[in-house]
Amino acid sequence: MRLLLINHYAGHPTLGMEYRPYYLAREWVRQGHAVQIVAASHSHVRSRQPAPGDQLLDGIHYRWLRTPAYQGNGLGRAWNIARFLWPLWRDARAIVDGFRPDVVIASSTYPMDIWVARRIARLAGAVLVFEVHDLWPLSPIELSGMSPGHPFIRLCHAAESSAYRSADRVVSMLPVVHDYMASRGLDLKRLAIVPNGITLDEWQGTPPPLREDVAAAIALQRAAGRTVVGYAGSMGLPNALDVLLDAAKLLKGEPIAIVMVGDGLERERLAQRIADEGIANVQWLPPIPKAQIPGFLALIDIAYIGWQRVPIYRFGIAPNKLMDYMMAGCAVLHSVEAGNDPVAESGCGLTVAPQSAQAVADGLKRLAAVPPVERRAMGERGRAFVMAHHTYPVLAERFLQAVAR
Repeated sequence: MRLLLINHYAGHPTLGMEYRPYYLAREWVRQGHAVQIVAASHSHVRSRQPAPGDQLLDGIHYRWLRTPAYQGNGLGRAWNIARFLWPLWRDARAIVDGFRPDVVIASSTYPMDIWVARRIARLAGAVLVFEVHDLWPLSPIELSGMSPGHPFIRLCHAAESSAYRSADRVVSMLPVVHDYMASRGLDLKRLAIVPNGITLDEWQGTPPPLREDVAAAIALQRAAGRTVVGYAGSMGLPNALDVLLDAAKLLKGEPIAIVMVGDGLERERLAQRIADEGIANVQWLPPIPKAQIPGFLALIDIAYIGWQRVPIYRFGIAPNKLMDYMMAGCAVLHSVEAGNDPVAESGCGLTVAPQSAQAVADGLKRLAAVPPVERRAMGERGRAFVMAHHTYPVLAERFLQAVAR
């Protein structure tokens, strides 16, 4: 089978996020399928940007389309999207002649790539798949407060409606979307749920050494007899890290320290908050390579993940970060209200109300008071849950079964 995966933000372990396209594609290549990923040369979620052009990485044919740099979510990002989609539309015939896909997957978070994917799929006589990461335009409306009448939102709405009408298959990472998608016109016989997961080889063998400054920061807190709470990942508004900082202020004087590693749109503001407000029990450090995440998680006592309280999470959540936490065997403090909760389902930690600094502080104190042997047992339950339901060999096969003719 020949699969063409269009994902504006697709990445690679040497470049940074998004990793899901790479992990799925690598499994398909291992099974003997041919995969081409088309992505933008500039993405805000990558730590390093590739040169425009074609590149073979781990058996996957990447095509990086030249797109302009941007910051934030304004006109620059919209122009970046347009500069990605237009060459795909223009060169659809050449793409079909060059790769001859059997399956075309539109998977760029925003839904407008369905139009170019549909054009390519029709020219190739291929199966058209719409992969849903987040429910756009609901996500920018409910998470970012964009007006339903905003031109960009109207465009997303039109694309979403088109996707549910024209896609041969819809694959959703979110598990509780059935009623919503049915209300938007999707025949649920065409829907499959394929959540996020982990790749086993990143958790086998000895992890690479953790960067010296991060290892030293954790060792310093341990030497002082403190329970170490870790956060590793993106630093944006949806991650509710202000709530964690507010909780840290409430924990002043407690033998609990918080070590954060990561980057994102909110990183500078959060670091400034830590400095300006003298939040001494929190230390922020620059992001570490993904290969070092297992080493970081192995050294902490509790892993934190938080969310805003927003209605859209009623459709479920599928966070990569949580899969990493659980695979590492961490006890997890989960601050969320959502349609699903892997922490509660697996028994790997404690779930508290979102956007409540007091709830987070109380939850961290409760987990810190749990004997280490019991926290390890929590972590083992999380790891077993991921191994059973969220490894990429399993997910890649489930995806292929969903898109088979």
